[in-house]
Amino acid sequence: MVEHVNLQAMFEDAMYVFHNGFACSETVIYTLRKHFGWEDMSDDAIAMSSGFPWGLGGVGCLCGAVAGGTMCIGYCFGRKTPGDPCINRCFELTCEFGNAVVEKWGSCCCGKLIEEFPDRNGADRKAKCAEIVKFCIETAARIIAREQGITIE
Repeated sequence: MVEHVNLQAMFEDAMYVFHNGFACSETVIYTLRKHFGWEDMSDDAIAMSSGFPWGLGGVGCLCGAVAGGTMCIGYCFGRKTPGDPCINRCFELTCEFGNAVVEKWGSCCCGKLIEEFPDRNGADRKAKCAEIVKFCIETAARIIAREQGITIE
């Protein structure tokens, strides 16, 4: 397990992959996996998140960056067996994450977050999504680090 993570390095890696082929959810999972040293997390986790961008493939629902952050919180604190009560802490942490997104951006809904930018490939939309991706990475990282005793620099 890592002892510390560097936010600036995470942001640099995230923006590189975000601007070179990964969408929001994929970027969040890729970045947190890399910087928290989750070697046992398969590339399949990134692939599983590929349907989330643009609010579930374009429907405009859940923001993919929020989905990616939630998946990473679940990876760390979710249950693997039916009835495991650890799910309660996972729900608390996920709620904390979601509330932080709503407090900062006003919604967890992709359609609401980018409604003023209808062009999916427009530079303004990409810039706003990049800021949301960074926020979700930082917020999820801070929650995970705090709970696991990892330092954030």
